Amino acid sequence: MTIAAHDAITAKLGRQFELLDQDKDGRVHAGEFLQIADRILTVYKLDGSDPRAHALRAVNQMYWMELVRHAGADSDALTRDQFVMANHLAAIDTSRLNVVESLAHATFDIIDANGDNEIGKDEFLRFQRDVWQVEVPEAMEVFGKVDSDGDGAISRMEFLRTVREYFMSLDPNAPGSMLFGRV
Repeated sequence: MTIAAHDAITAKLGRQFELLDQDKDGRVHAGEFLQIADRILTVYKLDGSDPRAHALRAVNQMYWMELVRHAGADSDALTRDQFVMANHLAAIDTSRLNVVESLAHATFDIIDANGDNEIGKDEFLRFQRDVWQVEVPEAMEVFGKVDSDGDGAISRMEFLRTVREYFMSLDPNAPGSMLFGRV
């Protein structure tokens, strides 16, 4: 099924919502949302004292607070529609924390497990497979698209561009549109 360009962002965010709604009650609760940071830290075997763990948890907490603020929610949970709308608004809001940039940097620092300031194929595969349950062939396809200069590694700038595309690109075939699996 092909997603129309105007629906691409909604489809991506809807897929993210489905992955986050652990209890499948049609709402993402604060605890479910914040569990993604713990899942990433578990996959990368980072304990709470690691500065990268602190950064990721802080960014996820701020991200959640921005979603709640933009949704106008008065509870600790967001419906799918609230989640999608709030993400649209938070991604373009630069009046406070820009969640897109902050999330991209904090996540890059963890995926880059060997600290060489680039993400190799194995590092990217680990993130896609172990954190987001993206199948290996699809993860490798995405890697090839994100690695836009074809040098065999994803630079910080390539990763930032990809995360921006995830939140803002209307092109369902853009590398960022496939970050959590094809929509």
